[in-house]
Amino acid sequence: MDFTLLLVIIFLALVFDYINGFHDAANSIATVVATKVLTPFQAVLWAAFFNFLAYWVFGFGVADTVAKTAHTNSIDLITILAGVIAAIIWNIITWLKGIPSSSSHTLIGGFAGAAIAHGLSSVTDPEHAGFKIVNWFKAAKEGELLPSGVVIVILFIVFAPLLGMIISYFISLWLMYSSKKNIYPKLFTILLMLLVAWFLYSVMVPFEEIKKPRFESEFWSVITEPHNIKWFLVAFIFYGLAIFNLLFSSLSTAKAELVLKRMQLLSSAAFSLGHGGNDSQKVMGIIAAAVMVYVKSNPDAELSIGGLLDLHIDIDSGAMPGWIPLTCYTVIALGTLSGGWKIVKTMGSKITKVSAFEGVVAESAGAITLFTTEHFKIPVSTTHTITGSIIGVGVTKRISAVRWGVTVKLLWAWILTIPVSAVLAALIYFLLKLFF
Repeated sequence: MDFTLLLVIIFLALVFDYINGFHDAANSIATVVATKVLTPFQAVLWAAFFNFLAYWVFGFGVADTVAKTAHTNSIDLITILAGVIAAIIWNIITWLKGIPSSSSHTLIGGFAGAAIAHGLSSVTDPEHAGFKIVNWFKAAKEGELLPSGVVIVILFIVFAPLLGMIISYFISLWLMYSSKKNIYPKLFTILLMLLVAWFLYSVMVPFEEIKKPRFESEFWSVITEPHNIKWFLVAFIFYGLAIFNLLFSSLSTAKAELVLKRMQLLSSAAFSLGHGGNDSQKVMGIIAAAVMVYVKSNPDAELSIGGLLDLHIDIDSGAMPGWIPLTCYTVIALGTLSGGWKIVKTMGSKITKVSAFEGVVAESAGAITLFTTEHFKIPVSTTHTITGSIIGVGVTKRISAVRWGVTVKLLWAWILTIPVSAVLAALIYFLLKLFF
């Protein structure tokens, strides 16, 4: 029975991954479609490709955080199943309504809600009973800058879009300042380029500290180390903007618009990478948690089934069977290919009118935010992030350029997602317990 439940959870988790792909497809393609850089079909192909490419870029930090939403030693497979079912239901409801809610918070809310229901009804261990079954807050370990836990995820409901908004606001000012025909904007840009080069050098992991080099060559091992790739991508985005800033004042309006549209392909690709790396890992975390619970409940079970389903996993070290990340990245890419046109309309036109200039800024800011939060192992909402970035761009034009009525409605959807998913998962948990 446990093995059957495990297979059902894996299947439904991948269904959620697929839904996540078309539910969140709008996040990375809305602006590139709104500015007519790509057709909707071309845009989903572009986004799907970079969603999948994230498999070679990111580690498993976010997956680790999601897997530890609840204490795996105190939950059962029914708990995880209830959480996944609740997340799927809420995602479908918001997709049908065209509401760009967070798939990430839906999944974590569902997992936490089902875990609390289990903790209140079935756990007798005082350390993990009731609400204690959820990892609400865990202090940062040595070498980590931020603590972890569900409380941190909830805080980033506000912090992620706020960070995206602040970054996009300052990038917009930087671009507009650079359009002036004098030397000071160029000097400022050169100074920023030097500071970023110093920062990049300071955060790179040298060859000697890489635990599992991908190549014998030191150069390629350093270049392809997941930690380093993220910062190289951030630097690539920044230097692309910086070079444009140095040339901006000498370009005609038509030429600048053309260059910005070409740059939007890169910024959209970067955001799609961040989306794939951030959102696929959440499903990886759920599957990893299910496998750990299964192995704990069945210590004598065969961990390599038919030569296809390898169940050897150690989430503490980040080691999991290769089929888990590969399958998750593949499925989210396929989901992205399905698109999500209702949400594209909301994200690409209802919040604020978006041009190529705003598209480049919003996507660049969103990508930088996602790479940063992934580095700190925080599962954030790509929906919240890009929305905040689009708002930041709109504010630079004028406050009234942002359609705040639409934004407030989105904010309510964000606030309600975790509690609604949690309550729904708790109800589903008790219903499932009647049959299992």
